[in-house]
Amino acid sequence: MIAGPTASGKSALALQLAETEGGVIVNADALQVFADWEILTARPGPEDRERAPHLLYGHVPGTKAYSVGHWLRDVAPILGHERSIIVGGTGLYFTALTEGLADIPPTPDAIRDEAMSRIAAAGHAALLPELDAASHKRIDTANPMRVQRAWEVLKATGRGIAEWQDATPPPLLPLSEAAAFVLDAPKEWLDPRIDARLEAMFAAGVVNEAQRNAPDFRPDLPSAKAIGAADLVAHVRGALSDEQVRARIAALTRQYAKKQRTWFRARMQHWHQIRQ
Repeated sequence: MIAGPTASGKSALALQLAETEGGVIVNADALQVFADWEILTARPGPEDRERAPHLLYGHVPGTKAYSVGHWLRDVAPILGHERSIIVGGTGLYFTALTEGLADIPPTPDAIRDEAMSRIAAAGHAALLPELDAASHKRIDTANPMRVQRAWEVLKATGRGIAEWQDATPPPLLPLSEAAAFVLDAPKEWLDPRIDARLEAMFAAGVVNEAQRNAPDFRPDLPSAKAIGAADLVAHVRGALSDEQVRARIAALTRQYAKKQRTWFRARMQHWHQIRQ
């Protein structure tokens, strides 16, 4: 397993390991699973995919909700068949894989639609009074996605998400059974790499990608959470200049990398640290 913040070089490291020691590369990035933003999410390109097998990249339509539970179900049949090199920046995926995840039934579309409609109309805080006390106390109430998830679980199952979490089954891959590495990428080292990757994205045609996605783009689409997606669509619709969209994506990416580093420090203290 290789975790690290965005633009830290984890995908290149995974590819090097696959080529020199064998194995299949498995995606553990919540945004690279979606099909509609290949360049923006920095999915491995055709040349990389020819050099080594890659799984769980771009296999989900951007209109389809995809949770950590979906990812665990997809990754389960891969484990154990051949050497897996699991790489990504979504800390929750790794935590669920190595510590377990409550087996909560899928949320019906009607309940998800109701949640999204209410959040769009009144904000996620409108759902908070309806949560059970234990879940309200446990989740990050400032995080709209966490609040929405907790509300949906209670609405769909009649049990709070805290109760489901307390009944968590054993993990698919205990940490003791894997070589686990996390890239420690300090801000002063990572920021220039973020800028360089952003320039590479524009050179590779990320604006054209946004033009293809713009006609059907909605901010409530699952894939719309890709960093810079809304800004690029605004750019191709004439609402943001080239300079503005580049500055916006760079700032958002740095903020995201900071959140990733915070998660890794808090939740991956027992992983091998690789200082960049």
